[in-house]
Amino acid sequence: MAEIAVALRYEGHSVSFGAREITRDVSFDLVPGSVLALVGESGSGKSVTALAALGLVPGASQTGSVILHGGSDAGGAGQSGSVGQSDGLSADVDLVGLDADQLRPIRGERIGVVFQEPMGAFNPMFRVGSQIAEAVRAHAKDAGRTAGAGAQARSDTKAESGSRAPTGDRVAAQLRKVGLPEPDRIMRAYPHELSGGQLQRAMIALATINAPQVLFADEPTTALDVTVQTGILDLLRRQADEGQAVLLITHDMGVVADVADRVAVMKDGSIVETGEAEAIFAAPAHPYTKELLAAVPRLSAVVGSSAVVADSAEVPAVEHSPDARPASTQQPAAATSPATSAAETPPAAAAAELRSASVVHRTPGGELRALDDVSLVVPAGTIMGLVGESGSGKSTIANALTGGQALASGEAFVAGEAVTTRPNRRQRRRRANIGVVFQDPRGSLNPRRSVGTQIAEPLRVHRDLSPKETTARVRSLLDDVRLPADFAERYPHELSGGQRQRVAIARALALDPTLLIADEPTSALDVSVQQGVLRLLSELHEAHEFACLFISHDLAVVEQLASQVVVLKDGAIVEQGPSRQVLTDPQRAYTRELIESAPVPDPKVQAARRTARLAA
Repeated sequence: MAEIAVALRYEGHSVSFGAREITRDVSFDLVPGSVLALVGESGSGKSVTALAALGLVPGASQTGSVILHGGSDAGGAGQSGSVGQSDGLSADVDLVGLDADQLRPIRGERIGVVFQEPMGAFNPMFRVGSQIAEAVRAHAKDAGRTAGAGAQARSDTKAESGSRAPTGDRVAAQLRKVGLPEPDRIMRAYPHELSGGQLQRAMIALATINAPQVLFADEPTTALDVTVQTGILDLLRRQADEGQAVLLITHDMGVVADVADRVAVMKDGSIVETGEAEAIFAAPAHPYTKELLAAVPRLSAVVGSSAVVADSAEVPAVEHSPDARPASTQQPAAATSPATSAAETPPAAAAAELRSASVVHRTPGGELRALDDVSLVVPAGTIMGLVGESGSGKSTIANALTGGQALASGEAFVAGEAVTTRPNRRQRRRRANIGVVFQDPRGSLNPRRSVGTQIAEPLRVHRDLSPKETTARVRSLLDDVRLPADFAERYPHELSGGQRQRVAIARALALDPTLLIADEPTSALDVSVQQGVLRLLSELHEAHEFACLFISHDLAVVEQLASQVVVLKDGAIVEQGPSRQVLTDPQRAYTRELIESAPVPDPKVQAARRTARLAA
């Protein structure tokens, strides 16, 4: 049997910070034309393993070896926009021990990197086209050497016919290749002017424009909508099919099932299991791998009712409440069709309500309708899921209900009282009826203040409690979210992602709100941590009977947690009703598209769906 070509080999690789060893004896191969998924929870060492080898982890020391094999036939040669390898870069090289000057010609030319957060990776002060062109110039012997950087950038991003420099033509071609049909507009745009999916595609164009033989993709689909995520995964799969060796770092097992050929499972800095993707999913050997797969929420419309029954022990609403029905099978407390909700449901029966609500943003190109005549009711004591792509209006609805977004027309109510944007005392009292949990707890918590101080802040603003009563309430809230009382003295950086989100939930529930708005509260969490947070929300909802507007792009999570679901597209309601009905028997093509785009942890199912999608 012929030996399999290897593009990059990790062998006994370890990373340390001072005396603290972060990863230990990591070994795996990246093969041209193949995707290896490196999976595990946050803190397991996935990103450190990849980025330390490229010198992108300050203060890290390494042992072992990371051998980058010769690039002449290791992949990438036939790709669009390929350039010849620079002198000396086609030889085998051990990346461990190289200094920054030695790594610089390798980064971007032989190894490309797609980062998790493209908005943070792009410079907000420069146009996207200029930044991609810079990657070309940095690895070309003669491009841009005689012109100043500013003049070259302006030349590369000119969109007028016949006036664009050759580098600009190459950037435009690469943007088209990654699925951006208006390359001139993208090149002229600043990062903040693009959507999350567009910016991630531009990041992939940046990482692949020099046809590197190896591509590192570090959580490239985190927090993206399912339809956008599908496009990004198709793009990564195509990069591998064209000859690149791809390392996909992720905690999403549905993503792994969609694109990975092989899987390496990492826990506490060590590889605990490796193998072919189908074998890992069909018969995981290590207990930790089994735990990861068991924690993945399943969408019953995709995996079938028998799989849902088999996995019912994993449904948060059932696991700790044996006598309760799953949230997805509960009957709604009130009808929610747009035609009847506002007219037939009295305000007293609703925790929140929108009546013919419209939001219009004025832009240089005209008016943009962020909400278009939306009517919905969040019945008291129920959980309503709000799903749809970025820009569909989900967060706009949340902002309208909190009074953070003015309505161009229509009305908003919380607990039967009209919501306004006027900052008066009465409106401030109304806001005490609303708790909000944000997507990123690291960003929503003040790093300079203790956990206890931040949980107590709503109590100090809205309640007249003594210091002793405030302390007792904080301890009670920490107990509610299953955190020890001594966490009140800690600071956010001392907590894990899941612990920070529990603190955010405790703060949101401090005033016993009528309505809890949870805006993508689990999208950036590992599957096992996500499962714990969802279970906690379900238990708190059952205990305190608050209404919850749960915003998410994860349809399986919405099906498990919510009794009702509203599907939004372009600021309008496409479909709504009981979650089990909408998510198993959708009546609208857009809802079906969302369901068909949601990845599931089954490589065979994902392969069949990909084949059908590409054949359409």
